[in-house]
Amino acid sequence: MRRKYSILVDANGPIGGQWNYDAENRKSPAHGLNVPETYRTGPGEITQDVMALVETHFPDHFGDLSPFHFAVTRDQALAAFDEFISRRLRMFGDYQDAMIQGEPWMFHSHIALYLNCGLINPLECIERAEVAYHRGAAPLNAVEGFIRQILGWREYVRGIYWLKMPDYKATNFLGADPALPEFYWTGDTQMNCMRQCITETKQNAYAHHIQRLMVLGNFALLAGLDPDEVNEWYLLVYADANEWVELPNVSGMILFADGGLLASKPYAASGSYINKMSNYCGSCKYKPSVKNGPTACPFNYLYWDFLARNNGKLRGNPRIGFIYKTLDKMNDAKRQAIQDDTRQFFNAMLANEKV
Repeated sequence: MRRKYSILVDANGPIGGQWNYDAENRKSPAHGLNVPETYRTGPGEITQDVMALVETHFPDHFGDLSPFHFAVTRDQALAAFDEFISRRLRMFGDYQDAMIQGEPWMFHSHIALYLNCGLINPLECIERAEVAYHRGAAPLNAVEGFIRQILGWREYVRGIYWLKMPDYKATNFLGADPALPEFYWTGDTQMNCMRQCITETKQNAYAHHIQRLMVLGNFALLAGLDPDEVNEWYLLVYADANEWVELPNVSGMILFADGGLLASKPYAASGSYINKMSNYCGSCKYKPSVKNGPTACPFNYLYWDFLARNNGKLRGNPRIGFIYKTLDKMNDAKRQAIQDDTRQFFNAMLANEKV
């Protein structure tokens, strides 16, 4: 796609000498990082009328109506994108995977809603980002990373959807079954990372891709939640969640429900990943450094239980085979502690106790 549209390429191939700078897109959040506000505009008369209509007919539905500050016209959407280019793109490359409590927007563009409903065109956004690189307004790792999300990932996901539907919607490779816990709707959980991401989703109809994948989605994967219920939740709560983009991302990338058609491995992680990429853990009851017991981060023992539970289906995956070697080295007491903690957690969750 880069070659076809002559994006970030020259006579010698990719500008900078390589196609992908993902390795430079994973910095942990720096202390005191200054994050600019996202684009905001006041609701016009039509928007206010629609808000009143929604409040009348759906007062108890998930989500906050106010403050409403999304763009609703093409001119506003372009202004929102231009603000991203001028204020946030420069830092997007370094911190696109980072999470900070109280900073839902970070350095992301927040334009998926406008792309998916047709207010702005993907190629014009790509070309404007490339211009920012050439005039020195943003580094290559930021511009390539942003363009890859649209020209690469977005188009790949769209292709998977149109190639594999309608059967794709029913995939459940891991046989996941438990229902979606109530705290996905209330945010009433002692896991601070989950509480932060659910609360911000409710407030903004938005969470960035690492919050969706490695916090909210990671928990759904580790807990083995029913793909139908998880997909329904993602489709309902996010403003940009058209089914063609939501379903492959959730069933394929998050839940590995398609058995590896879209992604080459399950994106499962323990609490240490969340601790590395956020400051959520410092305000949490649970500790990412504790592996078992009442103060252990649930992501820790759920991670190993997930691997043990799906041993027959995942051990042969070449990208995670080495992790099973670690699991194999655990003694019986360690394995039993993982099972006990997991069982207690699930029992509490199914009983609607606050976990």
